[in-house]
Amino acid sequence: MNKKKFSIGKIMLYVVLIIAAVCTVYPFLWMVSASFKPLKEIVSGGMKLISDTMSFDNYKYIFGRSSLFPKWFLNSFIIAAVGTTINVFINTMAGYSLSRLSFPGRDKIYHFLLAMLMVPNQVLLIPNYLILQKFGMLDSYSALILPAAANIGNIFLMRQFFMNFPKEVEEAASIDGLGRYARFFRICMPLARPTIATQAIFVFMGFWNEFTKPMLYIKTASKYTLTLGLQSFQSQNAGTMWNQVMAAACISVLPIIIIYLIFNKYFLVGVRMDGEK
Repeated sequence: MNKKKFSIGKIMLYVVLIIAAVCTVYPFLWMVSASFKPLKEIVSGGMKLISDTMSFDNYKYIFGRSSLFPKWFLNSFIIAAVGTTINVFINTMAGYSLSRLSFPGRDKIYHFLLAMLMVPNQVLLIPNYLILQKFGMLDSYSALILPAAANIGNIFLMRQFFMNFPKEVEEAASIDGLGRYARFFRICMPLARPTIATQAIFVFMGFWNEFTKPMLYIKTASKYTLTLGLQSFQSQNAGTMWNQVMAAACISVLPIIIIYLIFNKYFLVGVRMDGEK
């Protein structure tokens, strides 16, 4: 009897999970399908994922006659790649310093950073804008990269990792003649790859999906990021060119999927390690 109840409960659980998965995945699949369809089929209200009129015309348009779209894509990729690289180094070094180095005020700095986590990012938008304006950095890549060059949440993540990192490994490397910097770059960072990959995925997604900051800081159309360019593209074609908007949206999510597939194995290990700690 218990086995029967368990089986029924398990079946119900799977049914609920399948329904939730379909509700989550179907809109994404419809977006991909709509990107290959002509406009008249989309506005007709049909919900079929596959039709006989599918083609690459929408993609040819956004990469051909819509000459700014490739530029927006490149802008976002440069900003996300450079911003993620800087973040990974700064967050990792800061987390290592707060966990392994002894210096005056270390704990106070750590508690101050924790307090800063409670400050909403929206509160800092206007001060950042005024500072960037003062330094003449508005309407440039640096306006989006430098204010976000470090992430307090990821500093905390790296600190927790290094707090549990075996000191014996560093001590053995020190006996072999490695200095502090050599131990960090040749021993600690390679062994921290799962946690670094975890933060890299989230940081890249943050830069790639950022909309508010580009909207405030970037004014030249050729310097738009992809999110800002999509908003501009959609506002110009709202109600008339949804097929092209869907094609542009599909291209915008492609790098996120690729990054996740590349770092997937490290991401899962990093999450599991954090959960165990």
